[in-house]
Amino acid sequence: MNSHPKLDLLVKNVRVVSPKRQSQDVMDIGIKDGKFARLAPQIPEDQARSVHDGKKLLAFPGIVDCHMHVGIYNPLEQDAKTESQAAAMGGVTTSINYMRSGHYYLNQGGPYSSFFPEVLKRSEGNYHVDYGYHVAPMSGQQIGEMGALLEDFGVCSFKIFMFYGGHGLHGRSSSQKDFLMIGEDERYDLAHFEGIMRAVHKLAEEHPEIKKYLSLSLHCETAEIMAAYTKAVEEKGERSGLRAYSASRPPHSEGLAIAMAGYLASETGCTNINLLHLTSRKALESAAAMARTYPEINFKCEATVSHLVLDVETPNGIYAKVNPPIRERSDVEALWSALLERRIDWVASDHACCPKVQKIDQRAPGDVFAAKAGYGGTEYLLSGLFSEGSKRGMTPAHVAELLCWNPAQRFGLLNKGDIQEGYDADLVLFDPDQTFVVRHEESPSTQGYSPFEGMELRGKVKSTFLRGELIYDNGGIVGAPRGKYLRRPSSR
Repeated sequence: MNSHPKLDLLVKNVRVVSPKRQSQDVMDIGIKDGKFARLAPQIPEDQARSVHDGKKLLAFPGIVDCHMHVGIYNPLEQDAKTESQAAAMGGVTTSINYMRSGHYYLNQGGPYSSFFPEVLKRSEGNYHVDYGYHVAPMSGQQIGEMGALLEDFGVCSFKIFMFYGGHGLHGRSSSQKDFLMIGEDERYDLAHFEGIMRAVHKLAEEHPEIKKYLSLSLHCETAEIMAAYTKAVEEKGERSGLRAYSASRPPHSEGLAIAMAGYLASETGCTNINLLHLTSRKALESAAAMARTYPEINFKCEATVSHLVLDVETPNGIYAKVNPPIRERSDVEALWSALLERRIDWVASDHACCPKVQKIDQRAPGDVFAAKAGYGGTEYLLSGLFSEGSKRGMTPAHVAELLCWNPAQRFGLLNKGDIQEGYDADLVLFDPDQTFVVRHEESPSTQGYSPFEGMELRGKVKSTFLRGELIYDNGGIVGAPRGKYLRRPSSR
């Protein structure tokens, strides 16, 4: 007599990828009530209501893209739908998005007590993948609301944009207060950053049981260096395109910001620091120096798929403008060395859909400084890392560490990130041998271009399951949006 309850879904004949195991054994995966229920060879088909043949594809845990943006250039509701479809196409089942008040996003200032419920209202019923938010306190009032964000909404990760003090999202800004929608008596500067760090430390003291999941993410660039170098690069006119933009926001700007952040983190007792989208050898060296100098701080380093596969010579030129910039090939290879040596903790997309009509300034189509920053890429996160990583000896298990386990653990998603009994049944069936050429029209994103256009990648997502339900299959989205908001930290 069968002692196991009837499974909702049986995914047969797959090579299971786990971040904790180097081999990819052929197994069957049983799913019940949205959770992984059984992993074993040759589970009989009559034990399940539905069966999906995995055809010996690699089965990755659902990807946790822990650095995305929605609602910068499009309404949040629209972005949530289309860009989460792009995420599902790429095997992403969890999207954690950065959110702030001010221009772009909701174009609102004021307290998060009214702002964040509006974010959740506009999000509900629109995401095709599970989702959460990191929040950036932009004013003193919002620093005071960080405890409520944690306790009322399960927001346990926060962000500082270190360059907004004297540099706007797209460059020079005549009025940062108007851009950030903060009061006349407010300053978005190092003292503000210190206040945020002290607030995170206070939360950790008040909630010791979740201290390890309370973290602060930093966009590490210094406004003063960028402003001076942008002026010099434009005046000289010796560089153009991505090379000019990289020179205007030089690598030592990243390194200096990291050094300042390290000192402040130690001074304030803010022990969990995430160094976002590092792009250069100098940034990596500064991060390593801070980790040696302040061993009490748990630094984590992030890279993006863009900075790992693109360089300043990309034929897509200005369409690859992003903050911080795409770098020279030598910096790309420095990132790969760090990645393979496990000095980088996770890889994300920094997906921010910037439609083609907004990306390029038609009054100056060749001017990189006039173009908007940012673009999408979540749909190529797994394929991009796998394709370039496998050339360098990266194993599927290491890919799963970087894209699934490590971000899930850092950001308090304790039922995500691995294929284990009791975990959310987020699953990606992946053909490691299929090659494809990136064509933007094949993505559900509304962007209308891709900085990866024309690039051949090896390894393609065939099917994506969210909590045991098929949401993407062989080139198409399946079903209506069914993503859930994730209060963090979550547990099984």
